[in-house]
Amino acid sequence: MNGPIIGITYLVAFLVIGLIAYILHFMIVEKDEVIANAANTRLDSYAADVNRGDIVTKDGKTVATNKNGKRYYPYDNLFAHAVGYSDYTKAGVELVGNYYLMDSHANLLERAVNTLREEQNEGDTVVTTLNYELQQTAYDALGGADGAVVMMEPDTGRILAMVSKPDFDPNDIDTVWQEANAEGSTSSVLLNRATQGLYPPGSTFKVLTALTYMRQYPRKYEKYSYNCSQTEAIFNSVSVHCYGRKTHGQQDLSEALANSCNQAFADIGTQLNVNKWKDTLESFLFNQSLPYMDASATSRFTLDGKSDKGYIPQTAFGQGDTLITPLHNAMIVSTIANGGLMMKPYLIDSVENYKGKRVKKFSPSSYDTLMTSDEVDTLTGYMRKVVTQGTAADYFAGASYEAAGKTGTAEYANGEHDFSWFIGFTSVDHPEVAVSIVVEESDVNGVKATAIARKLFDTYYSISE
Repeated sequence: MNGPIIGITYLVAFLVIGLIAYILHFMIVEKDEVIANAANTRLDSYAADVNRGDIVTKDGKTVATNKNGKRYYPYDNLFAHAVGYSDYTKAGVELVGNYYLMDSHANLLERAVNTLREEQNEGDTVVTTLNYELQQTAYDALGGADGAVVMMEPDTGRILAMVSKPDFDPNDIDTVWQEANAEGSTSSVLLNRATQGLYPPGSTFKVLTALTYMRQYPRKYEKYSYNCSQTEAIFNSVSVHCYGRKTHGQQDLSEALANSCNQAFADIGTQLNVNKWKDTLESFLFNQSLPYMDASATSRFTLDGKSDKGYIPQTAFGQGDTLITPLHNAMIVSTIANGGLMMKPYLIDSVENYKGKRVKKFSPSSYDTLMTSDEVDTLTGYMRKVVTQGTAADYFAGASYEAAGKTGTAEYANGEHDFSWFIGFTSVDHPEVAVSIVVEESDVNGVKATAIARKLFDTYYSISE
């Protein structure tokens, strides 16, 4: 009779201990993360007690504050998508940093006095990873063109600049919101193209195709050769030509990447095991959510072993149905720059109380090791050749630093217009910054992604001196 009672007693005790352990774990480890989750709408109830804190750049520029009882953005459009807005709904740092902006670490006496006076406490200040000069350079370089720019540190994941166009003035969010949400509106100004814009990757995708080929043919890829001698060639019953209908002659794998030879990569695509190809891409987060706190779209790779083989040639050089966000492309090129280790991108560096005392510091966090050191060294050498001898050579002539990268031109609207792409990084032996840039209708506006990259890299080194 006592046996069952003792058993039940032990079970209840075990459950109680487990519950206490979970509560302690939540309070010590997970509390801030759960409360700070952007989906937690109860945070807005803090507004009665706390005056929303400021948002500043890493180099000390105040990019969001309060003025005359309203949220005020001193730099108008410049940080529109990265910093975001806080009315109607929230976006950008205003969203992911909402908890910290509505919390207050003013001293206890001050908070007690404010409570007695029924006055608001000053919210904490969110210090972003953004750099004002790099943001201004990216914004100016993109000019009137639509597109996106992401610049980040490959070894930390810190985002130094993030620009999306078309943009808007968050100080005029009432008008912007009404126009964007009006019946029949086609406005996309509120869309952060850097994180949510899905684009065909163009020839930047050849980096991953090359990696896949290296893995599937480890003893063969160094001897790869293709003779690009005709303006068009047929692969799996599909006609393929290189950009501008150029012919490149005999190409090894490094030359095919440097010269962006579509025919060579179409040839490579026909040799790949498509299911293993998909596995490689999904390890790089295609068809999966990115480890990023703000809203981001999911990049897509749709081929598998059952797909029509006619889709393979164009997919191999970045056309077809493959889509990617600029942020995702920045993470991929940063992984190569960082020795194969992918870092999680982030926008908030630290939190301070309104008097400038630090109360929280965010540290870099890794996602996973996705490449071997040999793969990194090989691809870095190939991408270095793009900049020294290939399609990006003219843009980086005379640079005071070493760079590696990949250009891309993605056709859309039935080939009537082009997206211009560039992904790359600097200081090849010890990479310091990486970029991912896309420009829409580059054939019309004349803005080239590689030219933007050069300006950004130049600015980075000018302010680092």
